[in-house]
Amino acid sequence: MILLVLLASVLILGVTIIQYDEQTKDYNIQRFERKEAITKETIELELKNKTTYPVNTGNLPKIFKERIYEISSINKLNISIYDLNGVLLKSSIASAFEKIDVEAIPEKILIELAQNSNHKILKDRQEDGIGYQSSFSYINDPKFKRIGILELQFTQDNSEIKHELREFISRLSFVYVFMFLIAIALAYFLSSYITRSIKTISDKMQQTRLNERNEKIILDKASSEIGGLVEAYNSMIDQLEESAAKLARSEREQAWREMAKQVAHEIKNPLTPMRLTVQSFERKFNPKDEDVKEKLAEYSETLIQQIDVMSSIASAFSDFAKMPTQKRERIEVIGVVKLALDIFNEDSIKYFPKEKELFANLDKTQLIRIVTNLVKNASQALEKQENPLIEVKVFSDGNAVKITVSDNGKGISDDVKELVFEPKFTTKTSGMGLGLGIIKNIIEAYDGSISFTSKEGIGTVFTVILPKT
Repeated sequence: MILLVLLASVLILGVTIIQYDEQTKDYNIQRFERKEAITKETIELELKNKTTYPVNTGNLPKIFKERIYEISSINKLNISIYDLNGVLLKSSIASAFEKIDVEAIPEKILIELAQNSNHKILKDRQEDGIGYQSSFSYINDPKFKRIGILELQFTQDNSEIKHELREFISRLSFVYVFMFLIAIALAYFLSSYITRSIKTISDKMQQTRLNERNEKIILDKASSEIGGLVEAYNSMIDQLEESAAKLARSEREQAWREMAKQVAHEIKNPLTPMRLTVQSFERKFNPKDEDVKEKLAEYSETLIQQIDVMSSIASAFSDFAKMPTQKRERIEVIGVVKLALDIFNEDSIKYFPKEKELFANLDKTQLIRIVTNLVKNASQALEKQENPLIEVKVFSDGNAVKITVSDNGKGISDDVKELVFEPKFTTKTSGMGLGLGIIKNIIEAYDGSISFTSKEGIGTVFTVILPKT
């Protein structure tokens, strides 16, 4: 709308200027033709009735000696009389309104005049920003014999017309500026009205979430197109809720399947040696054997050991399933970490506390569990390493405690980095892959974070950040 108004105003302004220019030219031509006709008629009358001189070329300056000034003043024209060779005989330039230099008629104009069927030619020229229009025609005696050439020169003073044009353009510009402002206001309110419904739909779409309940769009007034869009969106919301419910149900079922599969797999591991032990005992058992008590004790020890393995499996799954219970107390972190490291006998483990004492409100047991799990994973990554090294560092970082555990083991490949904290994921031949998942739950329960950096062949660094309070 704004573009159309602007384009229309520019076009109308251009057409107006062109029209004014054409009208000015037509007006000047018509005005000059009227003055020319009156002047010629006056000159002819002077030659026929009023002069006492013989009408010939030589007497033309005498005939119009004073009369030329009167005719020029009355018609407001510059009048010049030439002989047939273009030599100036008489001119009104002395009493004309504009001063110009009068010269002989050029040969080119003389030839053009002679060849013209009407024996009349018009010439236009510009001089110092002023337009001059001249006409050349023959002067005839009463017997229609050519005795001279008449030049009538009209000064085109268009200043008044140009002033009127400027005033008209200024008024027109004011009108179109006003219309332009009105068009802007109308376009703004009209587009706001049209897009209000679209904005509502856009906001609702941005708020749409798969795992949340989404609101439907209710519009009181809307066009049929917007109404159709709203109905399609509301229908999509219904379908999305159904899909989300199906997806949640499917994920729960899949999780139970995976958990059941993992539990069954882990329980089968100790059941196999238990079965073999029972079968071997049944086949070889002899009540009269002198070493029967020792064999029974060995048999019992084997079963108890496998039962303990099954118990630890059950405990691990139980710990992962429930959020660890927090027991916040003021503990000295440097000492607790050292206590956690004392159970390891490897010389490759180095402890570098950067402060003598560091206090925080944490659960002592859970902190030991975090450190133990990270160091144990680092130790297992150093298997078959020539110069194994594990560095444990503890230091204060603002209002948080930062613990880093680094090793120079084989590292973690890029394609499995995103799976490190996932349950069941492990790169070892043994274990259930729940350790890092459990300590991640513990750390996040304290509003902390755990992250790692790793390069294959260089090593891995795990960083734990826990708030002090």
